[in-house]
Amino acid sequence: MQPLTRILVCLSLVILLGVGIAANVQAVEFGTRSLKYEDEGPDVAILQYRLQEAGYYQERIDGLFGKKTLAAVNQLQKDNNLYTDGVVGPKTYAVLPQSNALPTRGQYTQEELIFLARVIHAEARGESFKGQVAVGAVILNRVDSDLFPNTVREVILQEGQFCTLGDGQVHLYPSQTAIEAAKAAILSYDPTYGALFFYNPKTAAKKNWVAVTRPKATRIGSHVFAW
Repeated sequence: MQPLTRILVCLSLVILLGVGIAANVQAVEFGTRSLKYEDEGPDVAILQYRLQEAGYYQERIDGLFGKKTLAAVNQLQKDNNLYTDGVVGPKTYAVLPQSNALPTRGQYTQEELIFLARVIHAEARGESFKGQVAVGAVILNRVDSDLFPNTVREVILQEGQFCTLGDGQVHLYPSQTAIEAAKAAILSYDPTYGALFFYNPKTAAKKNWVAVTRPKATRIGSHVFAW
């Protein structure tokens, strides 16, 4: 099966999704919207990757335009005699490395992509695009963690982790939004700040051990994400 990274290189110019402040889904190409502090999305992850290629950014690629990304952009602009405002517009895009490489959380097959999207669809289909990416990011964070199995399939199938496996919702074919959310998560967009758990406080058991024992990372829509 074809590695997902190759698929993403081919598709990146036409189907990358960006996320605005209101978490609305927007189909954008990398380089077509100005990026600024507190923006987020897979295009911000690509920006961080380009800054990393140029030697300006050494932090975790997460698709969140925070202070470290801002500092890297400011330095890039200063070194290239551009107006230093931290906003990535046409002139700043022009001095970034012009490569076709993309950030990725790993080598994933098309089958793994769809399996990831099925869980996203089952667990978060009523959530915003950002909320759906967040669920995918938690699964990939678990793959990278020593506390969980090291493949997408094993993480998803681990006993007692996802209730939608038991009720059969995971067998529903994922929506296009869920598929794009899975791609965005694989492109390193992680709005959960590296969370390993999520739950809905309205439907979770009163003595939910995650809520009791795990520090909260953020809340997105109906879900609380925790480390």
